[in-house]
Amino acid sequence: MSSSNGTQKASLWAVGLMLFALFFGAGNLIFPALLGQQAGENWLSAMFGFLLTGAGLPLLGVIAIGYSGSRDVQMLASRVTPWYGIAFAAALYLAIGPLFATPRTATVSFEIGVVPFLGEGDHTLGLALFSVFFFGVSYWLALSPGKLVDRVGKVLTPALLLTIAALVGYAAMYPMGDLQPAVGDFATQPLSKGILEGYGTMDALASLVFAIIVIDAVRAMGVDNRAELLRTTTITGTIAAVALAVVYLLIGYMGATSVAGLGMQENGALVLSKTAQHYFGFGGNILLSVIVFLACLSTSVGLITSCAEYFNRLCPKISYKSFVVLFTLVSMGFANKGLAGIISFSIPVLMLLYPLTVVIILLAFLHNFFNGSRIVYVCTIFATLIVGILDAYKAAFGFSDETAAIINNALPFYNLGLGWAIPALVGFVLGCVLNAALKKK
Repeated sequence: MSSSNGTQKASLWAVGLMLFALFFGAGNLIFPALLGQQAGENWLSAMFGFLLTGAGLPLLGVIAIGYSGSRDVQMLASRVTPWYGIAFAAALYLAIGPLFATPRTATVSFEIGVVPFLGEGDHTLGLALFSVFFFGVSYWLALSPGKLVDRVGKVLTPALLLTIAALVGYAAMYPMGDLQPAVGDFATQPLSKGILEGYGTMDALASLVFAIIVIDAVRAMGVDNRAELLRTTTITGTIAAVALAVVYLLIGYMGATSVAGLGMQENGALVLSKTAQHYFGFGGNILLSVIVFLACLSTSVGLITSCAEYFNRLCPKISYKSFVVLFTLVSMGFANKGLAGIISFSIPVLMLLYPLTVVIILLAFLHNFFNGSRIVYVCTIFATLIVGILDAYKAAFGFSDETAAIINNALPFYNLGLGWAIPALVGFVLGCVLNAALKKK
């Protein structure tokens, strides 16, 4: 019995570490490093806010799928309406898959890990060759989703954690200097600014996708009872969230203490590369290249696998392998557009999807409170969708100063990126009132 329990615990750890690696892309290295620099003396309160959305929300997303009993995000979103479930799920998978997040894994890995070793005129050809290699490896790993735990959880993740520990651990033991004063919003509202920075990881979006991989892995361990499935999913999600939190804290502290030695940097990639070079010289650049490559590769594999599995369920006549090939090739094509092009194309879509994702996660936990009434789902999502469309339009085309002032006055927290919160709450209350009135009638 003890041997069986030990095997199950080891399997849970492997699944939890696999989930951590799937979440942990290059953006998860860059954002906390820059946050640490800008927050300075306020890095701890800013990092607390970052952890709420950068680690807490992804954990809630994973648990929400297990708690709801949904087999995928489409089933969860179909509680609004069936057509909304398909539209939301397809948009979510495409946005965090071949249209944005997957190609970004290659471009970020290339720009941080390869560009420092290339000449000025070699970038275009270098990116083309690197993307072929990067997505070739991703394709091979994604062909056998059943081996994902062994390949990612037991191989890639320990290698990733060891390389990260070598850099941030050394920086934590031997900081470059004292903490400096905070800059910008980090000086006046570090907590709320940290919360918004955590959105940049986009892991809350990915959590609804990666949760399915986790649940399938847990079921492969012989767990099929719903209560036990929820318990084990929660445990593996917590392992991933704690690992994310520890790494974020160390990277944030490294960034906060680096200002004295490096000065204020423009982005997190520069903070990381110059810190690596400061501590380890040329070897530091190689170390950082390995960290970024492993982080990006594991995320790329998870996204390709998840997207292929979902669209294979949606269109079963097309094989899983065909979708893997399709998404790998599309991702490789978009990767060669460069990081700036990918970001400009995708931000409006993400601004629309993010509030809808947060709200559907919260509604999943409140489902029993309003007895799963569809009208509550419809009212809450509709109110959120209106603000999401505004956010998407703003990101794509911008507002005039007059229009921006009117919207900021009409919607509390809109200038903080949280304009959807009050409308969502109003929609939820309205839905509950209508539900109660219809029941009486």
